[in-house]
Amino acid sequence: MTKTFTYDDVVRYLYAETTENENEQIVEALALDDNLMNFYLDSLEIRNQMNKITRTPSEKVISEVFRYSRQFSSKRPAALLY
Repeated sequence: MTKTFTYDDVVRYLYAETTENENEQIVEALALDDNLMNFYLDSLEIRNQMNKITRTPSEKVISEVFRYSRQFSSKRPAALLY
């Protein structure tokens, strides 16, 4: 019996969240289904682009974090304020 794989399965495969058995079946499904293969290739490219995104806090934010942290002694645990 041939299992039908969904885009969710392909995403799980892309992020190595599938078993060895599933990997073999998904690779076979990718080879046989152009739509699934195109989705995989597009998803792979999107993941690679997302991995290149970096966020850097502004100097003001960094200063505020340091200012806030200086008000606590290292000898006692800090109380969390909500």
